[in-house]
Amino acid sequence: MILAIIQARMSSTRLPGKVMMKIRDKPLLYYVINQTLHSQKIDKIVVATTNLQQDDQIVQAANQYGVDTYRGSEEDVLDRYYQCAIKYNPNIIVRLTSDNPLNDPHLIDKCMSEFEKNHFDYISNTNKQENKHNVFYQCGYPLGFAVEVFTFTALKKSWGNAKKPSEREHVTQYILNNPQFFKIGNIENITDNSDIRLSVDHQVDFDLVKIVIEHFEQNEIFTLEKIISFFNKNPKLKQMNSHLDFREGYLKSLEKDKSSSKNPTSNSHIYL
Repeated sequence: MILAIIQARMSSTRLPGKVMMKIRDKPLLYYVINQTLHSQKIDKIVVATTNLQQDDQIVQAANQYGVDTYRGSEEDVLDRYYQCAIKYNPNIIVRLTSDNPLNDPHLIDKCMSEFEKNHFDYISNTNKQENKHNVFYQCGYPLGFAVEVFTFTALKKSWGNAKKPSEREHVTQYILNNPQFFKIGNIENITDNSDIRLSVDHQVDFDLVKIVIEHFEQNEIFTLEKIISFFNKNPKLKQMNSHLDFREGYLKSLEKDKSSSKNPTSNSHIYL
C-alpha cells in the first residue's frame, strides 16, 4: 500500500494557525488534501497532527474532507510518522506538508513512478548529491512543490537511529545525512522555476497563494504547468516574497543540534 502522510499542526512559529487560514472559505488544509486526492497512485491519505488540544480543529477538518487522522508527538515528527505508518502498514510512504497547498498530484505520481522503476529507498525533488552529501536543491521546481517518497523500511531505520533534533523534526533528514545506507534518487524539472515561492511560512506567502488560487476557477486542480503559466504572465508577483530565506526552519533545527550536543558538528552544509 502507498500511504500519503500530510503533517499539519496549528503551532507554526512563523505563521501560527496557517493550516486553517481560509481562502474562498476553505482552509489551506483543504487544498492540500484535495490536490493529493487526485494522485492516481496513492492508496490512502492520513493527516498526521499532534496530541495538543489546539489541533482538534485539524482533525475535524480532515475528517470533514474524508481522510483519516493520526495524532502523535509535536516535536518528534519522525516518531509521529513512524507510529502513523505502523497503524496503516504501508510499503511506501509519501511525505507531504500542509504548508504546500498547491502541490501537483501529477508530480506526486511522477516521483512515485521513478521510485518504483528504480527501486529506490528514497526519492524527492528537493535535493541533489554534492561531495557525497545530499544538499538542498529545488531541482527547478517552485518552492512549495516538494514531494518525498520512501520505503517503510527506510523510515523504520531512521526512527531507530536518528539522534539529532533536526533528524527527529525533519522526517527524512537521517536518510539524507546517511546516503551510504540508502539508495537515493531525485527528479529535476526541465526548466528552472525555482524563483517561484508558494510554500506558506509567512503572511506574505499566504497573500501570494491567495492571489493564485483566486485567479482560477472554483475547485480547480492546480498543476505545475498552470502555475508556471500564471507567473509567466504575472512575473512581478514573484517579488512579493523573494526576500525570504527558505532555509529558516531548518537553520533553527541546526541550532538545536548544536545546543543538544557537547561536540557540535563542524559541517556547514544545509542537508535537507
